[in-house]
Amino acid sequence: MSEKLFKGFLFVLSLMSVFLLGFVILYIVKEALPLFKEISLKEFLLSSKWMPTGITGDKSFGIFNFIVASVTVSVLAMLIAVGFSLGCAIYLAFIAKERSRSILYACIDLLAGIPSVIYGFIGMSVIVRFFAKLRIGTGHCVLAASILLSIMLLPYMISSFTETLIKAKNKYLISAETLALSKWYTIVSLIIPISFKYLLSSMLLAIGRAMGETMAVMMLMGNANLFPKLLGKAESIASLIALEMGAAVGKSLHYHALYAAALVLMLSLILINMSIYFIKNNLIKSEIL
Repeated sequence: MSEKLFKGFLFVLSLMSVFLLGFVILYIVKEALPLFKEISLKEFLLSSKWMPTGITGDKSFGIFNFIVASVTVSVLAMLIAVGFSLGCAIYLAFIAKERSRSILYACIDLLAGIPSVIYGFIGMSVIVRFFAKLRIGTGHCVLAASILLSIMLLPYMISSFTETLIKAKNKYLISAETLALSKWYTIVSLIIPISFKYLLSSMLLAIGRAMGETMAVMMLMGNANLFPKLLGKAESIASLIALEMGAAVGKSLHYHALYAAALVLMLSLILINMSIYFIKNNLIKSEIL
């Protein structure tokens, strides 16, 4: 009887999480749709003019620059982090002893637990100041935000890569050694290529996590509605919402436009997760893990 009650309780919790997700999606859609009675979807997505107050002219709500900035800083951060993450994962999976691995895992978990605002303060004190000394404007730029964001992605990517490589190691390394193949040849020529689709899934998920990061990116990116350049200022969708939602009048076009921007961000994350599902199930037919 107690076992059935416990199973029922877990089922209710699972069902509540589904309903909660559905509620969030429906609420964002409900608050975003009124905008498109006044502004076309094409103008909203492809225009770079964002003037919610209309002080110098008509009100306009175009988020093209914000979309490109969000994608640019996220992809760049992932590309910066992936090499370091893969190197650390190879060390943890194939070189480090069990005790060393557990200690390093604890340090990696500590990195993941640091609040993003602390990362932002460190980034402003170190990275922004470094770029300012190089006379790159005020030091706030897309590259500075990407470097900091790549550091924030490291704990997740290292852990995910390491778990993938350990599973492949347990399945293939012993067999390869019995065939007199060297460890490094097996790692480079067999394990990493076979694990590629799982590593790629982790990279895509890291991009999704990066696109939702707000505080640290907002503190380093400069927050200017400009087309993103590597050493120039820009503003992500998440930063836009965080900076302007408090000033938006309830039920105004500005208010609905911010919800529409949130809808675009949410749909982007859903698309990324669908891509991960496709990669895991269709990109490579061979199943190894």
